[in-house]
Amino acid sequence: MVESNVVAWHCIRDVVMKPESGNLLKEALALPPIERAALVDRLLNSLDKPDDAIDQVWRKEIAARLRAYRSGTAATVSAEDVLAEYVGP
Repeated sequence: MVESNVVAWHCIRDVVMKPESGNLLKEALALPPIERAALVDRLLNSLDKPDDAIDQVWRKEIAARLRAYRSGTAATVSAEDVLAEYVGP
């Protein structure tokens, strides 16, 4: 298992916030939608930090998928078939 600073999102709602955080949330929810979206974007970007352990796991996964594709053992779907699911007749 890879250790990182990533928090399981399903547990986030169980976190008890300090009163100051609750006040910030109340103020944020009172903002116009476009300002709330900008705030969310900035907050999420502040959480997106490089994590060498996760990057290493993904590099291994990518290499394994590429090997499977090149060897013909990976199940593939054509772009046309994928797009056909989203484009009407």
